[in-house]
Amino acid sequence: MKTSANDDSTDNPQGRKYRALFISDIHLGMRGNQVEALLEFLKHHDAETIYLVGDIVDGWRLRSGWYWPQSHNDVVQKLLRKARKGTKIIYIPGNHDEFLREFYGSHFGGIEVRETALHAAADGKRYLVIHGDIFDVVVRHARWLAYFGDWAYEIALRLSTHINLIRRKLGFTYWSLSAWAKLKVKNAVNFIGKFEETLAAEAQRQGVDGVICGHIHSAAMRDFDGFTYINTGDWVESCTAVVEHEDGRMEIIRWARMSRLLNEQRSLAIVPWRRRAA
Repeated sequence: MKTSANDDSTDNPQGRKYRALFISDIHLGMRGNQVEALLEFLKHHDAETIYLVGDIVDGWRLRSGWYWPQSHNDVVQKLLRKARKGTKIIYIPGNHDEFLREFYGSHFGGIEVRETALHAAADGKRYLVIHGDIFDVVVRHARWLAYFGDWAYEIALRLSTHINLIRRKLGFTYWSLSAWAKLKVKNAVNFIGKFEETLAAEAQRQGVDGVICGHIHSAAMRDFDGFTYINTGDWVESCTAVVEHEDGRMEIIRWARMSRLLNEQRSLAIVPWRRRAA
């Protein structure tokens, strides 16, 4: 039986180093993602081990038309620099970067490609780390429908871009059309709930304490009969990641909120100086 959600997100805007960091669904090569926010996040957050939990590169988009601005290259370079400085980085491909599944066991600039990973947390709990697309019936058995859904998602993102240009001029914060639709459309809500239950059941089947995944762009931390389901969210809309603290506690980082608080703190620190100078 599913218990209530345990969303451990925080508003602490101070950057720090964690025991582990889990990021997924960046979709490099796709227009409209939040790469600048990710670069800012990576500047303030580091970890002993970083897990890239799939859909880091969007091969589906790149096949239909090349799009790779400097900011997307900056993300790759930043991760490679972290690897050179000693951070252990494990890349678990998803369905959008499935071309990398031919390279399981390979290393690229210190980044290891694996099918799945088993993460041992500091509190003794063990987590299966997997993208999660293999548990998506549409992706597995109706490829054309998955491509159609991806196309519809891109249209929603473009509409969101225009809507948010107006919202920013009016002083409002970012609003996501597709995220709103996920919460309002009954079939989407049912799909997310079933996906969560299926992944928690997989953790039970493999004899681990929980699962950490991505794929559905919906950050969450829930308990299913003692098995923990954690989804990292995405960097297309929500700008979320999951971190493990030194004591083994898992936490969802909601960077859009934290970044706003950080900028407000900086503004407050600058204003008194300006007044003194005047």
